[in-house]
Amino acid sequence: MDIDNIECVSSSDGIEDDEIHHHHHPNHRHQQYPLKSHNKNIIIGSVVPGIAPATSVHELLECPVCTNSMYPPIHQCPNGHTLCSTCKTRVHNRCPTCRQELGDIRCLALEKVAESLELPCKYYTLGCPDIFPYYSKLKHESVCNFRPYSCPYAGSECAVNGDIPFLVSHLRDDHKVDMHSGCTFNHRYVKSNPREVENATWMLTVFHCFGQYFCLHFEAFQLGMAPVYMAFLRFMGDEADARNYSYSLEVGGNGRKLIWEGTPRSIRDSHRKVRDSHDGLIIQRNMALFFSGGDRKELKLRVTGRIWKEQQNSDAGVCIPNLCS
Repeated sequence: MDIDNIECVSSSDGIEDDEIHHHHHPNHRHQQYPLKSHNKNIIIGSVVPGIAPATSVHELLECPVCTNSMYPPIHQCPNGHTLCSTCKTRVHNRCPTCRQELGDIRCLALEKVAESLELPCKYYTLGCPDIFPYYSKLKHESVCNFRPYSCPYAGSECAVNGDIPFLVSHLRDDHKVDMHSGCTFNHRYVKSNPREVENATWMLTVFHCFGQYFCLHFEAFQLGMAPVYMAFLRFMGDEADARNYSYSLEVGGNGRKLIWEGTPRSIRDSHRKVRDSHDGLIIQRNMALFFSGGDRKELKLRVTGRIWKEQQNSDAGVCIPNLCS
């Protein structure tokens, strides 16, 4: 994207310079959790000849190649060294420890030990209090509400993740994203040659209102044979909390306008997933040029909008909007 061809003029109903303090990941003290066993005849913590002590049981279930926890089928070489099924193909069927050929030997004893264990979620240092059977733990961790969020910036393949305060600082300091306070916005987008459209994000702006952070995306991409322009809002938090808010977007010119109202999507949903679902304000190129006026050779769009919080009316059982003042 050639940013020299794009101009953005922003205004909000709050403080122009967003008062966002720099946050760092808290340093969590590593906490040892006991390993529980469903087999009452096995006390994981005692030292029995030929059995690893409790402190190394989890290490036994760690693949020496990828260091992830191993799940069935767990493979072993003739000398007893284990590794996961994914890494078995990566090492070309050779034991990474002793270089013996692996063959198709399963470590059934270790699989049975794993089946008897209960372990804390790997996000326990981030606040998850739950403990799960070993084979249910992985499924939970993929949807755990305490798992870190991915960076919502769509202009690059950013691999940074963390909690919301950390990501807000990351967007501001590393991606140089514009930060605004307030629940209304007024953006003007200008591009000198609107017929040259690539799959690229034009603009990401972060808004702080109701004590929460929202990401406003505006971009151009090909839809079929023609380019379109799209604006949508994402909530920096989980989907359940995102449903407490609504937003509207409006674009127009020459006596015509388009209006979109909806619920912001959580940043748990990737930028591409939201964009490809067309869940936002979509402006066809011909309509965008009509709104731009003039000789239709320059794109000049003004997108306005607002965010409000839905409040539950306990008497009527319905939601009423709470507008940000």
